Amino acid sequence: MEPQMTNPIEGALDAAIERLNLTQLAALGGGASFWESKTAPGVPSFSMSDGPHGLRKQEGDAADHLGLGASVPATCFPPAVSMGQSWDPALARRVAAALAEEAHAQGVNVLLGPGINIKRDPRCGRNFEYLSEDPFLTGLLATSWVNGLQSGGVGASLKHFAANNAEFDRMRLSSDVDERPLHEIYLRAFETVIRDAQPWTVMCSYNRINGVLASQSRWLLTDVLRDQWGFAGAVVSDWGAVADRVAAVDAGLDLQMPGDTSAFDAAVVAAVEAGTLPRAAVTRAARAVARTALLAQRSRREVTVDYDAHHALARETAGRSIVLLKNESALLPLDPTARIAVIGSFATEPRYQGGGSSHVRPTRLDIPLDQIRAAAPNAHVTHAAGFTVNGTGNQDALHADAVEIADAADVAVLFLGLAEHQESEGFDREDIELPAEQLALLEAIAAVQPHTVVVLASGGVLRLAPVAATATAILNGGLLGQASGSAIADVLFGKVNPSGRLAETVPLRLQDAPSYLHFPGEHSRVRYGEGVFVGYRGYDARDQDVLYPFGHGLSYTTFSYEHLDLHTTEDGLLADVQIRNTGSVAGREIVQLYAAKPDSSVSRAPQELVGVGSIDLKPGETGTVSIAIARRDLAYWDDQLGRWVVEDGSYWITAAKSSRNAQLSQETTVAGDDVRSPFTAESTIGEVMAHPAAAAVAVAAFGPLMPQEGAGAELGMDVMKMMASMPLGRVIGGVDEQSAHHLQALLGGLNAAVFA
Repeated sequence: MEPQMTNPIEGALDAAIERLNLTQLAALGGGASFWESKTAPGVPSFSMSDGPHGLRKQEGDAADHLGLGASVPATCFPPAVSMGQSWDPALARRVAAALAEEAHAQGVNVLLGPGINIKRDPRCGRNFEYLSEDPFLTGLLATSWVNGLQSGGVGASLKHFAANNAEFDRMRLSSDVDERPLHEIYLRAFETVIRDAQPWTVMCSYNRINGVLASQSRWLLTDVLRDQWGFAGAVVSDWGAVADRVAAVDAGLDLQMPGDTSAFDAAVVAAVEAGTLPRAAVTRAARAVARTALLAQRSRREVTVDYDAHHALARETAGRSIVLLKNESALLPLDPTARIAVIGSFATEPRYQGGGSSHVRPTRLDIPLDQIRAAAPNAHVTHAAGFTVNGTGNQDALHADAVEIADAADVAVLFLGLAEHQESEGFDREDIELPAEQLALLEAIAAVQPHTVVVLASGGVLRLAPVAATATAILNGGLLGQASGSAIADVLFGKVNPSGRLAETVPLRLQDAPSYLHFPGEHSRVRYGEGVFVGYRGYDARDQDVLYPFGHGLSYTTFSYEHLDLHTTEDGLLADVQIRNTGSVAGREIVQLYAAKPDSSVSRAPQELVGVGSIDLKPGETGTVSIAIARRDLAYWDDQLGRWVVEDGSYWITAAKSSRNAQLSQETTVAGDDVRSPFTAESTIGEVMAHPAAAAVAVAAFGPLMPQEGAGAELGMDVMKMMASMPLGRVIGGVDEQSAHHLQALLGGLNAAVFA
């Protein structure tokens, strides 16, 4: 962990809090303006801004939370949808460090990000702001991002806490989630980042969780976040997420945003005076806000931002985030002297970021068509729009022009995707389809041009079956930020060998998604009925065919997985994977480790991602990737014990190119946690018989009463299996004292044997 809550401010913090009266303490818990906290004697204010992938600093009357008002120019790095595809924590850290510099230059102390909600359903309108469908990958990348930002002296605001996986009815919607999936899927990445990075702030979400508003959930904000995970920072509300400030402060909220909150501040004072709100809760909130302000004051520094260098970093990040989905006949990289038909309105008006509160005003914008021409000055490059995203213009004429230039070229590069009005914060998509006019254009282009490359831009998963059946090669960029044009050109012509991997599964159709029947909900409730089987976990558990699996991505070279060695360590396992570049060009391979426990005592996914590593290799070169697998990442959440549990016994560890492309597997033994719990009258015969020591006691106690193997066959039933589900109290107990005595004696013997 990189400690962020440092001791030098504690003395000043104690002194400041002791000087404040109740009114001043309460006032610190509310914003002063749209982006600023309040001041108090000894406590400065601090400023916040949107910006998971770029600073969205608004000034004066432009302030809003929907991306409507203008913001100062800032580097627009690839949003999380693309950053997730890099599978590169070191790159995420570098981007966040650059964001810290730009924040300092604009006087911003806390950047509202990263967004780490799980991509539960491909229709969620805000999926472009989130990293992955997998909590391990999400936690890995987000931890590096937070550490990179905070090492630069700017605080992070981890969001949206928690289970905020839809935009539908988001101010009221209750995410109804069982305990296991809540911990294993939706809270796990938050726990990882809190443990390993200690963000300055956490932003609570709009929605309810199991009926309780996140801003008013003591279980979420106090029991879990602070008491279980050890969070030491401030809990900030999403803008407008507080319905009852008094209840929120009592639950664990520290700062209500945005301002002006004077009426809410007064309500807090009145509640303390009436005895309905503990003064200690108000002091806790004020102290958390003051700590953040003092950290910000101590971390402020003057910087001169090199925006050219940041643009170069945005270009590098975008290049590493592009996924090569398909490349038949090695069509890519392109010949730089070829006749190239570039088609699609996105080639001249690129879709490079999402809509809403994270919308950044870029310092510059690389246009794909211009960058293709610059990268291949000896190529003959033509362009046709082919379609318009708003349906205006003569679509038939646009279509015909595109077919004509494609027919005359050696290769067609067709830019397809979704426009900003088709996916954004504030609403969910109804489907995952590409617009019909784009698919019709693709079919017409491919009919005359057998060498057709499709370049995709969208913030969420698309149904790509018709594209995969038609195009020769496919590049999936997601949303690539302001350097999207140059990064796409880099990959098209082989300056960059693509190494991105999908961070979410591409299904054959929307109906195959595990969440399909449980999204988006109704009557302000949504049931997370797929449980822990989210994303690839669900597709794998149902043995469901997919178009492109989680972790998929091709390269312009090939890699051979030569050897896998597993070693037991104090904290888990260490996997050494030997990789060889068997192709003709240098490349980067992403190594994915999955763990499986086929004999698990609980319902688990067939495999789960537990490790990620990468290696750059020249042609013919061999190298070893060492990846640590933390013991905690082998655990499941035991909803009876209320804690993480590592099961004892055999695990299979697989080194893979994707969740559906295993290369090497090895079995290993892991010592499990002690999960013994005492037998009670509600314990079943089956549970007793599953424990060897307890079984011996049970057989000795009432063995003659046990049915013999095969008993009941004449009645078409298995008496042994039927009795296995019977509680001891129903078999032995009774209303008389003697039966109760026998039951207690048996339980005593069973527990003595188990805990001996």
